[in-house]
Amino acid sequence: MINKSNIEVRPVRTKREKRIFLTFPWKIYKNDPLWVPPLLPERAKVIDPQQGVFFQRGRAEFFIAWREGKPVGTICAAEDPPTNQGRSTKECIFGFFEYVEDFDVFRALIESAADWGRARGLNALYGPWNLDYEDSYGVLVDGRERPPALMCGHTPPYYLDFMQRYGFKEARAQNVALAADLTDTPQIRRMNRIAERIRKKDWITIRQADFERWDEEIDNLHRLLTLALAHLGDHIGWQRESVAAMVEPFRQIADPELILFADVRGETVGFLPGVPNLNEALIYANGLRHPWNYLQLLWHMRRQPECLAVKSVLVLPEYWNTGVGILLFDELVKRAIKKGYQWTDLSITSMDNPTTIILAEHMGAKIYKRWQVYRLEI
Repeated sequence: MINKSNIEVRPVRTKREKRIFLTFPWKIYKNDPLWVPPLLPERAKVIDPQQGVFFQRGRAEFFIAWREGKPVGTICAAEDPPTNQGRSTKECIFGFFEYVEDFDVFRALIESAADWGRARGLNALYGPWNLDYEDSYGVLVDGRERPPALMCGHTPPYYLDFMQRYGFKEARAQNVALAADLTDTPQIRRMNRIAERIRKKDWITIRQADFERWDEEIDNLHRLLTLALAHLGDHIGWQRESVAAMVEPFRQIADPELILFADVRGETVGFLPGVPNLNEALIYANGLRHPWNYLQLLWHMRRQPECLAVKSVLVLPEYWNTGVGILLFDELVKRAIKKGYQWTDLSITSMDNPTTIILAEHMGAKIYKRWQVYRLEI
């Protein structure tokens, strides 16, 4: 508990406090037309120790900052022992980090998370992200011209200022989102020509995901995530159960024809998934806070999304520069155009992963959003 400037930070204990914690972002973003509210039923599962996948391997505490009886901020502090052990670190993850534009509130929340971490022998705050390392990644640095795509974070401008003002340091390279037009562009035509030359060699097979062999495809994905990203600085490894939990929600909405794998001589060596950018509908659904919001979501889900969201491109290092990535992108673009998509979002990829960015640029993609993750020694 911290009491500064009449601010009191207390852990969430009751059902009422849990509801306040989950719905507090509506206070911050109520006048922000770019904000896509999170789905409250899903968020409630994430922070529930009985249902949240994170709690199978770690522990977390959730805090609310109060001033004169009113909530003014939230934060989560968490410990992920397998990840810390694998990376030889003692980091305290922080996330669900929302606060009014008041530096005293920011300070009180950070100090509460730091106290929680120190009490458990941890020596740095690392984040923000919401327990899942792919959920609401970092603080938005640049890109307020359009709403975020699926699984991408959004924060007010003062969040970045407060992080830097307090002394947080950049923990890794910025992560970015790229946008590519799917109309008949010179870049798309050039990619088609390159892909055709590679395709004629007939040694790389592009196939769609087989949802009937779901567990096997999860194994393929986990292996690719482990091996294809190991070269990145500050790479966070994946637990298989986390991979399965991350992709499970997409099982019902994904089109298998747009979830692509690349095989070479029976070995899966690449992965490129495209899913509808549901944020185009979710931005109108108010996080399903009320029963009528379900009807609003169903209404907007009837529309063909303009954007196909590509959340990852994975190619084993030994197959870089062999044409695997080009073939995956070319096949996905062809299929997406036939299905009526107008543009694709490629996010979130790290600036220290140039291979992915180069592949995206082959199809004319341009960076349109940037995020930063931070670390603070405690």
